[in-house]
Amino acid sequence: MTRRSLLQASGAVALANQLAAADAPAEGRLKQSVSRWTYKNYSVDELCQHAVKIGLKGIDLVDSTDWPTIQKYGLTPSMTPGAGTIPHGFNRREHHDQLVQEMEANITKAAAAKVPNVITFSGNREGLPDAEGIENCVVGLNRCKRFAEEKGVTINMELLNSKVNHKDYQCDHTAWGVEVMKRVGSPRVKLLYDIYHMQIMEGDIVRTIRDNIAYLGHFHTGGVPGRHEIDQTQELNWRFVAQAIADLNFQGFIAHEFVPIAKDPIASLRQAYETCKV
Repeated sequence: MTRRSLLQASGAVALANQLAAADAPAEGRLKQSVSRWTYKNYSVDELCQHAVKIGLKGIDLVDSTDWPTIQKYGLTPSMTPGAGTIPHGFNRREHHDQLVQEMEANITKAAAAKVPNVITFSGNREGLPDAEGIENCVVGLNRCKRFAEEKGVTINMELLNSKVNHKDYQCDHTAWGVEVMKRVGSPRVKLLYDIYHMQIMEGDIVRTIRDNIAYLGHFHTGGVPGRHEIDQTQELNWRFVAQAIADLNFQGFIAHEFVPIAKDPIASLRQAYETCKV
């Protein structure tokens, strides 16, 4: 082969690569994942295979035992346990010693495995005034924030509805959670904004996200009513919501946490991915 023919061949290959890249489907600006528990009829291995084919980037709400399988497929365990449970969280100081110990142990594991997020909760009110619950959460999370910052792992306190699913849960309005985040003041302590839950509690989703994006570290999806597919049967315009999040240059994950009821759950997941691929 002459030098000229070699250059011509190289140019052809480069052009072919450029054309192939141009023809490849755009991935969209949001990193999407899927919650493990909503696809519990699939093994983790099976779910990962489907996720890769669809274009998802992670599997959400998984324990450390599943991390190797998920990472084998080039996916990220996008949310994993941090400390506490939904009814027992940082709003009571008598829980703090145990929660801090649990949090530091889980953050250490997450950091070692390059897992970016851990989840935590406010806990239920049980008669506790909201102002006192805020103060207690701030005290407890302040004990964790430096460790999270040093390890590069984000603690996410979840916003949940107390109207339908989690009676008496205290972090049930965005304003309550944001006040905690403002007082803690750490880039590694954020809110997990579950769109399903906040649509039930307060609505006004897009404006609320825009006003508070600095305090939001992670998103969950789920259709209202019923927490099923995010499609035309639900009351939100999910593509508009996804567009708003992407326009804010959000760099975290948006995880699909709807419970599929269609005959083909994987088709539902693919449709959700396409809806949020903006």
